[in-house]
Amino acid sequence: MGLKERALAGVFGGVAATLVLSGMREAWSRIGFVFDTAPMQVVDRMKEVGLLEGWSPGARRVLTVAVHFAYGMGTGTAFGFLRREQGGPTEEAAVGAALGMLAWGVGWASWLPLTGVHRAPWTQRTPKVLLPVLDHAVFGAVWGLAYWALGGRARRD
Repeated sequence: MGLKERALAGVFGGVAATLVLSGMREAWSRIGFVFDTAPMQVVDRMKEVGLLEGWSPGARRVLTVAVHFAYGMGTGTAFGFLRREQGGPTEEAAVGAALGMLAWGVGWASWLPLTGVHRAPWTQRTPKVLLPVLDHAVFGAVWGLAYWALGGRARRD
């Protein structure tokens, strides 16, 4: 696949993975594992620093969903740029999971703590710190399978 095709497959893989991640997060929220997602925390931080004055709760909710999908689509596109060769579904799911955990490490160890959105994972004293790692691994695996499906299935396992 060329760069343009990889970017398009990446962005659509990001949409698919974001949908799956959203469903998983909703299920975890209902059983009490997760309360605030990273996009919620980003929007809350924007409100704290005065960027959302006059925004209604409904508008903030729409912004949260937009942030969630923008992050997923952007991450998926970046993964597409990084993935120059394509393997079978097992390989793509594994590579995607690894890329997802890499994305977690980059975000949670750099820009999220630096902007005051979230504390760095090594400063936390709860096993719930592992949930975003699992989130990102699942996101990446789903992205990998979607990327494989959208990319013409270059090789089969």
